[in-house]
Amino acid sequence: QVLLEESGGGLVQAGGSLRLSCAASGRTVTNNAMGWFRQAPGKEREFVAAITWNGDSIYYADSVKGRFLISRGNAKNTVYLQMNTLKPEDTALYYCAARATNVVLRTAALYPYWGQGTQVTVSS
Repeated sequence: QVLLEESGGGLVQAGGSLRLSCAASGRTVTNNAMGWFRQAPGKEREFVAAITWNGDSIYYADSVKGRFLISRGNAKNTVYLQMNTLKPEDTALYYCAARATNVVLRTAALYPYWGQGTQVTVSS
Protein backbone atom coordinates (compact mmCIF):
# COMPACT_ATOMS: atom_id res chain seq x y z
CA GLN A 1 0.00 0.00 0.00
CA VAL A 2 1.35 3.38 -1.03
CA LEU A 3 -0.04 6.47 0.63
CA LEU A 4 0.47 9.85 -0.98
CA GLU A 5 -0.27 13.14 0.73
CA GLU A 6 -0.19 16.49 -1.05
CA SER A 7 0.25 19.90 0.53
CA GLY A 8 0.98 23.46 -0.48
CA GLY A 9 -2.16 24.42 -2.34
CA GLY A 10 -3.95 27.69 -1.77
CA LEU A 11 -5.24 30.93 -3.22
CA VAL A 12 -2.84 33.10 -5.20
CA GLN A 13 -3.14 36.02 -7.58
CA ALA A 14 -2.34 35.63 -11.24
CA GLY A 15 1.39 35.89 -11.79
CA GLY A 16 2.16 34.47 -8.38
CA SER A 17 3.84 31.22 -7.35
CA LEU A 18 3.05 28.16 -5.28
CA ARG A 19 5.04 25.07 -4.40
CA LEU A 20 3.21 21.79 -4.03
CA SER A 21 4.69 18.90 -2.08
CA CYS A 22 3.80 15.22 -2.07
CA ALA A 23 5.08 12.81 0.54
CA ALA A 24 4.85 9.06 0.11
CA SER A 25 4.53 6.59 2.96
CA GLY A 26 3.84 2.91 3.34
CA ARG A 27 5.43 0.92 0.55
CA THR A 28 8.43 2.71 -0.87
CA VAL A 29 8.25 4.59 -4.17
CA THR A 30 11.85 5.72 -4.14
CA ASN A 31 12.52 3.79 -7.36
CA ASN A 32 9.26 4.70 -9.05
CA ALA A 33 8.25 7.47 -11.40
CA MET A 34 5.93 10.05 -9.90
CA GLY A 35 3.76 12.71 -11.41
CA TRP A 36 1.28 15.52 -10.95
CA PHE A 37 -2.17 15.73 -12.51
CA ARG A 38 -4.94 18.29 -12.13
CA GLN A 39 -8.69 18.41 -12.53
CA ALA A 40 -10.76 21.54 -12.91
CA PRO A 41 -14.53 21.52 -12.26
CA GLY A 42 -16.39 19.95 -15.17
CA LYS A 43 -13.20 18.82 -16.87
CA GLU A 44 -11.29 15.58 -17.12
CA ARG A 45 -8.17 14.94 -15.08
CA GLU A 46 -5.17 16.08 -17.08
CA PHE A 47 -1.44 15.42 -16.96
CA VAL A 48 0.80 18.19 -15.62
CA ALA A 49 4.30 16.75 -15.11
CA ALA A 50 6.14 13.52 -14.32
CA ILE A 51 9.65 12.54 -13.27
CA THR A 52 11.70 9.37 -12.87
CA TRP A 53 13.20 8.43 -9.52
CA ASN A 54 16.50 10.18 -10.25
CA GLY A 55 15.18 12.94 -12.47
CA ASP A 56 16.83 11.72 -15.66
CA SER A 57 13.53 11.81 -17.52
CA ILE A 58 10.97 14.58 -17.05
CA TYR A 59 7.80 15.35 -18.99
CA TYR A 60 5.63 18.47 -18.86
CA ALA A 61 2.29 19.30 -20.37
CA ASP A 62 2.64 22.00 -23.02
CA SER A 63 0.36 24.27 -21.00
CA VAL A 64 2.81 24.43 -18.08
CA LYS A 65 6.17 24.07 -19.83
CA GLY A 66 8.49 26.91 -18.86
CA ARG A 67 6.37 27.86 -15.84
CA PHE A 68 6.27 24.72 -13.69
CA LEU A 69 9.19 22.67 -12.38
CA ILE A 70 8.91 19.12 -11.03
CA SER A 71 11.60 17.69 -8.76
CA ARG A 72 12.25 14.84 -6.33
CA GLY A 73 13.42 15.19 -2.77
CA ASN A 74 16.80 13.85 -1.68
CA ALA A 75 15.15 10.83 -0.06
CA LYS A 76 13.27 10.22 -3.35
CA ASN A 77 10.00 9.54 -1.53
CA THR A 78 8.83 13.10 -2.10
CA VAL A 79 7.98 15.02 -5.23
CA TYR A 80 7.55 18.75 -5.63
CA LEU A 81 5.86 20.99 -8.15
CA GLN A 82 7.09 24.57 -8.27
CA MET A 83 4.46 26.62 -10.07
CA ASN A 84 5.42 30.08 -11.30
CA THR A 85 3.60 32.72 -13.32
CA LEU A 86 0.30 31.16 -12.38
CA LYS A 87 -2.75 31.84 -14.52
CA PRO A 88 -6.46 31.61 -13.68
CA GLU A 89 -6.69 28.60 -15.99
CA ASP A 90 -4.29 26.76 -13.66
CA THR A 91 -7.07 26.65 -11.07
CA ALA A 92 -7.76 23.00 -10.27
CA LEU A 93 -7.45 20.23 -7.75
CA TYR A 94 -3.89 18.99 -8.06
CA TYR A 95 -3.14 15.31 -7.50
CA CYS A 96 0.13 13.53 -6.84
CA ALA A 97 0.45 10.07 -8.36
CA ALA A 98 3.01 7.27 -8.42
CA ARG A 99 3.66 4.56 -10.95
CA ALA A 100 4.53 0.96 -10.20
CA THR A 101 7.66 1.30 -12.37
CA ASN A 102 10.21 3.98 -13.21
CA VAL A 103 8.71 4.76 -16.63
CA VAL A 104 7.22 8.24 -16.88
CA LEU A 105 3.90 8.39 -18.70
CA ARG A 106 1.22 11.00 -19.29
CA THR A 107 -1.81 8.70 -18.88
CA ALA A 108 -3.60 8.89 -15.55
CA ALA A 109 -4.98 5.35 -15.81
CA LEU A 110 -1.41 3.98 -15.71
CA TYR A 111 -0.75 5.41 -12.26
CA PRO A 112 -2.04 3.01 -9.57
CA TYR A 113 -1.35 5.24 -6.56
CA TRP A 114 -3.00 8.60 -5.92
CA GLY A 115 -3.23 11.25 -3.24
CA GLN A 116 -6.40 13.04 -2.22
CA GLY A 117 -5.48 16.28 -3.96
CA THR A 118 -4.73 19.85 -2.96
CA GLN A 119 -6.71 22.81 -4.27
CA VAL A 120 -4.99 25.56 -6.22
CA THR A 121 -7.01 28.67 -6.99
CA VAL A 122 -5.58 31.49 -9.08
CA SER A 123 -7.49 34.76 -9.04
CA SER A 124 -7.36 37.24 -11.90
